[in-house]
Amino acid sequence: MNLHSTFPGVMDLKWRARRRLPKFVWEYLDSGTGTEATKARNRAALDRVGFMPSILHGPLECDLSTTFLGHRFPLPFGVAPIGMSGLIWPEAERHLARSAARAGIPWTLSTVATQSPEDMAPHLGEHAWFQLYPPKRPEIRHDLVKRARDAGFTTLVLTADVPVASRRERQTRSGLTQPPKLTPRLLAQVALRPAWALGMARTGMPRMRTLDKYIDGQLKTLPPTAHIGYILRTSPDMDYVKWLRDHWDGPFIVKGVLRPEDAARLQAAGVDALWVSNHAGRQFDGAPAAIDALPSIRAATKLPLIFDSGVEGGLDILRAIALGADFVMLGRAFHFALAALGADGPDHLIDILKRDMEANMGQLGARDLQGLPPPIHLPEMPENPDRPVG
Repeated sequence: MNLHSTFPGVMDLKWRARRRLPKFVWEYLDSGTGTEATKARNRAALDRVGFMPSILHGPLECDLSTTFLGHRFPLPFGVAPIGMSGLIWPEAERHLARSAARAGIPWTLSTVATQSPEDMAPHLGEHAWFQLYPPKRPEIRHDLVKRARDAGFTTLVLTADVPVASRRERQTRSGLTQPPKLTPRLLAQVALRPAWALGMARTGMPRMRTLDKYIDGQLKTLPPTAHIGYILRTSPDMDYVKWLRDHWDGPFIVKGVLRPEDAARLQAAGVDALWVSNHAGRQFDGAPAAIDALPSIRAATKLPLIFDSGVEGGLDILRAIALGADFVMLGRAFHFALAALGADGPDHLIDILKRDMEANMGQLGARDLQGLPPPIHLPEMPENPDRPVG
């Protein structure tokens, strides 16, 4: 099967993923929080970032490579962390890590993934990042950092924008709890999705393996959108950031930055890069679109910037780079690809994004990422009923 003729874009992968996932899994992956206004703002704001096409440049061969954190990457994007990734597709973490390693791009393991750092050690490429949800207890914090380093992770990412459990009402209505329990209602959904069900039958229902050694069998009553990680973790402060900087000897990134004043403080604390993100609309429904926050953060710091939130294709990657991002990460899109095509999905998505970037750069006369023209502000369009949606 020619995947590019059948699934030429991210939206095609999204449509197929929705048809192959049980409803409660789809709602976990695709939902935001509240009325999902922030999720919608992310998309609308990206659509308002345009470029003026440029002509008469002759044949173009586009160079998509970039230097970030001292490494030369063939592509300016990587795989963002998603908690409980293995719930979305069996062995998701291993498939994503292997695909990223083949492409030479970063892949990020979440603290609350379904595989531990030790599980992933045989599958890591050169650019393996570990995303830390900050533990309360110093001994757990120290141990998690050591485990990540010993397993071969080179970059530490502190997620700072999840101080409390978000509501995620759509996810709650689906019936999903943490840890997942297959109630009769959910079993009825599973029965309609045989590919997902067969995969889970082989691997077993997922759990947060990284946290197994810290739980001690003591579970408390938690909101349905929360999980055991909320018992173990805290809301970090600048002292926490400084401790991590002192105890991690590789690149150190803080994720969840939206305010310019936070960028300045983190630069002073010795952070190596900042990750501009509103958690893709999953944490706070009153946040600005992440792309709207990006220019002011770029103006406030000389640190390298990563961008995520709402990215759905190669043009979105170019939009973020033109507004000041040095690198872009995608989470949902890679999981759409996995759910749509299994182990072949991530490689296909990487090729989709690469081709999309090249096509758009050709329209702009840009031979490399440094040659992108200044973005322009496009007027807001009325809602298009024919726009592809998941």
